[in-house]
Amino acid sequence: MSEIIKLSATELAKKLRAGEVTAVEAVQAHLDRIAGIDGGERGLNAFLHVNAEEALAVAAEVDEIRAAGGAEAEALHPLAGVPIAIKDLIVTVGQPTTAASKMLEGWMSPYDATVIEKIRAARMPMLGKTNLDEFAMGSSTEHSAYGITRNPWDLGRIPGGSGGGSAAAVAGFEAPLALGTDTGGSIRQPGAVTGTVGVKPTYGGVSRYGAIAMASSLDQIGPVTRTVLDAAYLHELIGGHDPKDSTSLNEPVPALVEAAKQGLTGDLSGVRVGIVKELTGEGYQAGVQERFNESVEVLRAAGAEIVEVSCPNFKYALGAYYLIMPSEVSSNLAKFDGVRYGQRVLPEEGPLTIERVMGATRAAGFGDEVKRRIILGTYALSAGYYDAYYGSAQKVRTLIQRDFDAAFEQADVLISPTSPNVAFEFGAKSDDPLAMYLNDVATIPANMAGIPGISVPGGLSEGLPVGIQFLAPAREDARLYRVGAALEKLLEDSWGGPLIDQAPELVAATTGGAA
Repeated sequence: MSEIIKLSATELAKKLRAGEVTAVEAVQAHLDRIAGIDGGERGLNAFLHVNAEEALAVAAEVDEIRAAGGAEAEALHPLAGVPIAIKDLIVTVGQPTTAASKMLEGWMSPYDATVIEKIRAARMPMLGKTNLDEFAMGSSTEHSAYGITRNPWDLGRIPGGSGGGSAAAVAGFEAPLALGTDTGGSIRQPGAVTGTVGVKPTYGGVSRYGAIAMASSLDQIGPVTRTVLDAAYLHELIGGHDPKDSTSLNEPVPALVEAAKQGLTGDLSGVRVGIVKELTGEGYQAGVQERFNESVEVLRAAGAEIVEVSCPNFKYALGAYYLIMPSEVSSNLAKFDGVRYGQRVLPEEGPLTIERVMGATRAAGFGDEVKRRIILGTYALSAGYYDAYYGSAQKVRTLIQRDFDAAFEQADVLISPTSPNVAFEFGAKSDDPLAMYLNDVATIPANMAGIPGISVPGGLSEGLPVGIQFLAPAREDARLYRVGAALEKLLEDSWGGPLIDQAPELVAATTGGAA
């Protein structure tokens, strides 16, 4: 394995600036890694599209600018030349955007998402588009129309979802950075089960313009990385106000890199950390609970004040989420009708009407999980049921926000396990949608309230990664980076290095390629 691909994004950026590595060498090393382990029957299948030609061209431009020196070289973004992978729910010019659905197979966007415009402006080579559960609906990346993505820690297990492709690419050293989207935990839960760092920013802190909408009041684009500092750099780049997104916060991006560097000192004196009583204990695997308890003690030893808080309405969060989210899905996906967007399938027999074309197109274009959520949402919004279901769920959402308000009066940040379990085997929950939905029990409340959350590696259980989640009040993302970086450093000091270094090597015999 090339040493280049094992560097964090921050380390790689430093070597690029020093001239020790060229951007072309960095991109080619990652492209070689993708070619070696991503394809074949036992490959990761993290990427749906590899953007080799454009990525190498952007890298060559960065190398030319640095070689020339001068003001243009000085003005390069710190991450210039560092390659990145993009979840295939974020539209990009020149690459297909499919949302992992047959409905959008081969579709090419005529415009870039705002976050992609910022990636291009920073001259970061885009390696390609990563796999996901279709239209971001799932917790395992088993619901992609283009095949499952495998967890680099154990190829027989899920990488989380919906953003399993981005998490697997970063964990498998196919990319140092990636972008994901988080509607109910789709960045943080994959981070937990792959040993990576996943961040859901404050709602509105990063523009959603150009992210194919699943549930507009819940969706948020965020970073997928191997270190908290890397996430801070990427978050600062993609954050900020966007007039094209009506929900975008018109506020400056917080000093996230500074907060992460402060956390790396390992000193948490004066920080109040609240354990959410409703997000621990029953329902969490014993090994997950043990790693969580150990992390709490590490924080205490670093000077943090540990308090217990109660959020009694969290027990209703899962049920409320699975009414609000499908309702918004039903509305957002109505445009995929065989007329305006995506594929068109004609009915095999009978009159050729709009209704029949729509029925044939949606039956062929959508997978089972997408259809399930559309049906749930349409029912919840139907006449006679709107107040009983969707209306009641919105009231619960308000109660959850009030629980958070009360909790943050007692604590600066909240802590919980990110996921109640480690990565499970493929097929273990595919026949039981309710069991699958329970994977998001700890992550959903943050989306319901619009607050930021981060998942950092917290150790191993059964040889598989466990994630530790921190939550902060809206607009206080910097707190997450300080506390997350501190826990990361303190745990890595005890382990003798990053958790990802303990992952089993992916070898040529396993994947059919060169590792």
